[in-house]
Amino acid sequence: MIRVLIADDQDLVRLGLCALVESEDDLALAGEAADGLRAVELARRERPDVVLMDIRMPGIDGIEATRRIVADPELTATRVVVLTTFELDEYVFDALRHGASGFLTKDTRPTELLRAIRLVAEGEALLSPSVTRRVVREFATRPSRAPRPHPRLDTLTDRERQVVGLVGEGLNNEEIAARLVVSPATARTHVSRAMGKLGARDRAQLVVFAYQSGLVAG
Repeated sequence: MIRVLIADDQDLVRLGLCALVESEDDLALAGEAADGLRAVELARRERPDVVLMDIRMPGIDGIEATRRIVADPELTATRVVVLTTFELDEYVFDALRHGASGFLTKDTRPTELLRAIRLVAEGEALLSPSVTRRVVREFATRPSRAPRPHPRLDTLTDRERQVVGLVGEGLNNEEIAARLVVSPATARTHVSRAMGKLGARDRAQLVVFAYQSGLVAG
């Protein structure tokens, strides 16, 4: 059973998300919050598998709430998915940088949202190539966000750097394997080792590291 916490200050949106989650046999509602502080409080108490987090909320916003949840050592198994009205929301990159496992727009179809919840619960990241290019690159490469190589970048092998760059482009393990002419298992091993060396929580954070360190081709 995947336990989901819903955080959104719009009553109708929150109610609809709660009803959608409760309609699925393999999902369970872990709670609902109308503000960021309540979201953090419920996350610490209920320890959900996935949090659907709105960005703009009273009290503390979804970015700060995400930061607090991700930083909590008791919530290492909890994944946060940020909800946003616009794909090019300037806060999306900040959410990813603070540990969100990806983001969804609020007009996402119910079937896609349910699929996303299950994928994130399994440790995947919600970053398609188009989303990666349009959002992460847009904000990671702004003048105010000059590339800052990860302090442990030098611990990566040349192949691992290459793999991190491909993850940054939004490729999955099978696509990386095809690009490098290796087996999917080998690609998965390289990704796993790179995540371990860089201390990446999941693939979404690895994407952020790739952009910050200049490993993604322009």
